[in-house]
Amino acid sequence: MNDDKRFAVLIDADNVSDKYIKHILDEMTNYGLITYKRIYGDWTKPALGAWKTVLLDNSITPIQQYGYTIGKNATDSAMIIDAMDILYSKNVEGFCIVSSDSDFTRLASRLRESGMFVVGMGEKKTPSAFVAACNQFKYLEILVQSNEPEIIATVSTGSTNKTDNKELIDESMTPLSILIKAISSIINDTSDDDGWCPLSDVGNILTKRFPDFDVRNYGYNKLTPLVRSLHNYEIKSERKNNQRLIYIKINEKK
Repeated sequence: MNDDKRFAVLIDADNVSDKYIKHILDEMTNYGLITYKRIYGDWTKPALGAWKTVLLDNSITPIQQYGYTIGKNATDSAMIIDAMDILYSKNVEGFCIVSSDSDFTRLASRLRESGMFVVGMGEKKTPSAFVAACNQFKYLEILVQSNEPEIIATVSTGSTNKTDNKELIDESMTPLSILIKAISSIINDTSDDDGWCPLSDVGNILTKRFPDFDVRNYGYNKLTPLVRSLHNYEIKSERKNNQRLIYIKINEKK
C-alpha cells in the first residue's frame, strides 16, 4: 500500500461499538495516513456515553446530529453530506466508511465513481450490497480476533485450530469452494507458459473480485499458508534482486 495515501475515516456511532475503535484505526494505518477522523451520532443519548474517553484518547471528532423525526436516521444524512464535502475538497485519496448499515451503499459507490479508494468496515451482519460497493471490506469481529494473542485458527486437515475443520469459518465469508474456483481461474488467465503466476497477483485480483476477501477471515495472517492448506496448488519461492517472490501453479496431480 502507498503510505502517503490520505484517508477520511467516517464512523456511524449508531451501528458501531466503541470496543472496535483501536482495531479500526490500526487497520487503516496499513492503507495510509488518516487525515480525517469523524464519528456521527446524537451525543445527547445516554447510550453513546461510553464513547467519551475513546474519542479523547484517539483524537476523533464527534459530530452532533439530533434525531428530528422518529424512525428517520439523521446521522446517516449528516455523514453522507460530510463525505461529499470532503470529496470535493480533494484533500484525500480514500475513505473508510465504518457502519453495518446498507444505507451507505450508494455513498460507497459514488465515492468510487469519483476515483476514491473505499474501505468499508462493519460487523458480519452487514448487508452484501454495502460490502460489494466497497473496494475492500473488513469485518470488525475478524479484526479483533486477528489481534488477540491466541492460536491462529486454520481450515486445513490436521492443523491446530479453535474451530472444527469446516469449509467455512463463518457463513458470512466467501466459501472456500468458490475461493478455489476463483484462484484456479486467475491462475489460468495470468500464468506463464509453464503454468506459474505470482501469488501476489492472485491476491490482488481476489480482493477486486471479493471486496470482503481477507486471509484473516479463514484464520490465517498470510496468503501463502492459506493457499497451501487448500492442497490444490503447487507453490515455489524464488529470489530476485534481493526479494523473495512466491509463485503458484495448479496441482495437476491432484
